[in-house]
Amino acid sequence: MREAGIAPGDVFAEVLPQSKVDVVKGPQAEGRSVPMAGDGVNDAAAPAQADLGRLAMGTGTDAAIEAGHLTLVRGNLRAADAIRLARRTLGTIRSHLFRAFAYNVGALPLAAAGLLNPMITGAATAFSSVFVVGDSLRLRTFRAG
Repeated sequence: MREAGIAPGDVFAEVLPQSKVDVVKGPQAEGRSVPMAGDGVNDAAAPAQADLGRLAMGTGTDAAIEAGHLTLVRGNLRAADAIRLARRTLGTIRSHLFRAFAYNVGALPLAAAGLLNPMITGAATAFSSVFVVGDSLRLRTFRAG
């Protein structure tokens, strides 16, 4: 069963157990990544086929929750705060990479040319590490809602 016209972001609910794997394979045949979330009732094959499987619903069976890579506390995919947290985490990582790249592009040539005191570059490197850890700790303040 290959669905015609499946768009990214489409959600399929209440699919019969025998059709779940086919619903996952359709977009995969088009080269797209497919996640699968389920409550553990008749959900064994589809998560194994999915690119990102085992998103367990907190309202599902204990076996599904235990086996899940990620457990959604609510039984509603649209209410998942995990996506917001993942996006914030990715933004933090990108920010750290940009700052590290800018620091290295700016400071390394100056240090190699002897225009920067080694004590200053050492302190800047240490401060950079402290900044990354402190900035990452801000993710702990994430509140669902």
